[in-house]
Amino acid sequence: PTGYMENSISYSAIEDVQLLSWENAPKYCLQLTIPGGTVLLQAANSYLRDQWFHSLQWKKKIYKYKKVLSNPSRWEVVLKEIRTLVDMALTSPLQDDSIHQAPLEIVSKLLSENNNLTTQDHESIIVAIAPLLENNHPPPDLCEFFCKHCRERPRSMVVIEVFTPVVQRILKHNMDFGKCPRLRLFTQEYILSLNELNAGMEVVKKFIHSMHGPTGQCPHPRVLPNLVAVCLAAIYSCYEEFINSRDNSPSLKEIRNGCQQQCDRKPNLPLRLLHTSPDLVSQEATLTESRLKPVIVTSNEIHVEVERNNTANQKMTAGVGNDSEPNLIDCLMVSPTCSTMSIELSPQADRILGCYVEILKMLSDYDDWRPALASLLQPIPFPKEALAHEKFTKELKYVIQRFAEDPRQEVHSCLLSVRAGKDGWFQLYSPGGVACDDDGELFASMVHILMGSCYKTKKFLLSLAENKLGPCMLLALRGNQTMVEILCLMLEYNIIDNNDTQLQIISTLESTDVGKRMYEQLCERQRELKELQRKGGPTRLTLPSKSTDADLARLLSSGSFGNLENLSLAFTNVTSACAEHLIKLPSLKQLNLWSTQFGDAGLRLLSEHLTMLQVLNLCETPVTDAGLLALSSMKSLCSLNMNSTKLSADTYEDLKAKLPNLKEVDVRYTEAW
Repeated sequence: PTGYMENSISYSAIEDVQLLSWENAPKYCLQLTIPGGTVLLQAANSYLRDQWFHSLQWKKKIYKYKKVLSNPSRWEVVLKEIRTLVDMALTSPLQDDSIHQAPLEIVSKLLSENNNLTTQDHESIIVAIAPLLENNHPPPDLCEFFCKHCRERPRSMVVIEVFTPVVQRILKHNMDFGKCPRLRLFTQEYILSLNELNAGMEVVKKFIHSMHGPTGQCPHPRVLPNLVAVCLAAIYSCYEEFINSRDNSPSLKEIRNGCQQQCDRKPNLPLRLLHTSPDLVSQEATLTESRLKPVIVTSNEIHVEVERNNTANQKMTAGVGNDSEPNLIDCLMVSPTCSTMSIELSPQADRILGCYVEILKMLSDYDDWRPALASLLQPIPFPKEALAHEKFTKELKYVIQRFAEDPRQEVHSCLLSVRAGKDGWFQLYSPGGVACDDDGELFASMVHILMGSCYKTKKFLLSLAENKLGPCMLLALRGNQTMVEILCLMLEYNIIDNNDTQLQIISTLESTDVGKRMYEQLCERQRELKELQRKGGPTRLTLPSKSTDADLARLLSSGSFGNLENLSLAFTNVTSACAEHLIKLPSLKQLNLWSTQFGDAGLRLLSEHLTMLQVLNLCETPVTDAGLLALSSMKSLCSLNMNSTKLSADTYEDLKAKLPNLKEVDVRYTEAW
């Protein structure tokens, strides 16, 4: 009979498959031998015939091995069959993922159904299938078997010789651990087994270095996200017992205040932690005792002060938010060392925590990985129990310090919260924060790097004044130059409205030599500002080409410019640094920055101070969306030239919606054109 087959033929019924090779045989035919006869299959060409031939042979052999390995009798025979199966997969001319995956799944099923194997049998099977793992991820059941081997025999040579290339491939090529969670678990157990070797973390460090590579730039973009995912999952597992044991989980703020159980919560009585060390409190002890009569409640975890809502307390906190610190005395009463839960991890969980926090430290040491690492950790992807655990936050402090020391804006900007209303690392590691365990050294370092970048703005200073004024004053009192500069800027930009607070800041500045010197410089600048803003002088001014920031500063210090309305800096060499001088011009309405090096940081400063600016020319400047978005607060803008900048279409639409008086706009040679 010819034509299509009326009934299917099972693979198990095929006794033999051959290519027709006799003379005058039909072209491109296969001969299948089955019980009761033969069947000829004709393909359209030789390539398709060969594909059929190898596929049928492959299927036939796979069914054979499934049958043989489903009922093992002697393990030496089983091992021999596994090696033959692996060789067959490696030598097959077929190009398909299932060619290598099918043998791995057969072995995986064999191992899951036979739990009585010896350790030697385990290792022999792992070594036998190792060639297949060079270019394929292990299936889930096999991952579970590998995890068990890592836990039970972490010092086995199989871990180093066989598992290392497998884990390296997973880290380099895996795209989503969410789809393959057992791959992540296997990677996690492999790293822990490395930590169990004699050299311990040194072996782990060498492994991390091998994943990064010897050059300054890691060639594999998936390695860092995968390593971070493994670290986060491992750290979460350390606190899983605490997370699951709490029926009504308190917020991080409640944990910080020492409230762990539902019955401990007293919303009508605000909690404030007491400092255990008397050295800071003793200075204000007398004043505090006369002002408030707190009740001290002793729990088995922590000492908590309950403040009664009396008249004095209401006056003290009037107009201040729940998270703000009204004065220096309150700041001294807040204890960074008491802001943690009493968490005792099991020895195993403690080892896991130590290992994976150490890996995060290693990752932060690579310059090319630090921006991506900071971005991944910016949302604070750790459970609140971990953030309330003193050991964890103390060890993680090294990573935060590395972020604070990095001069790149994309790194240290990740210290701030990922969105409004959510705490960032800056808040957690500042005095009074849940993770702070020092007297503000890290806080000062973070403020210094943020102020030195593009955060020298009213908004940032206002946030410090509302929430961290006490720590700033305390550190300035101890001679910290960054905090002295912060207090001077708060006075210069009129951030502080309260006259008593201003006098307290001035007293703090005058108590140290560096503070006294910087305050005198501030007073001198204020006198020069009054002279600069005095009515008189030209209404229009154009600087010669090639002028610098220093030339502009020298010119503006030479007389009165209270009437200056139109300033042209076109084709000069000024940068964002000149913004500090431009914001002092009270009558400025038109500013031309064409073909200068004025950037985003300068735009942010202008947008906060020159709100009456009407005409702004930014043609051929290096500004980007990050700075241009700040212009949305300049409601008086009528004309805006963004020709040949890095303006995007979305930012342009946003500016048009937020600037109602904008009539003339030039966006030629931009994405929005």
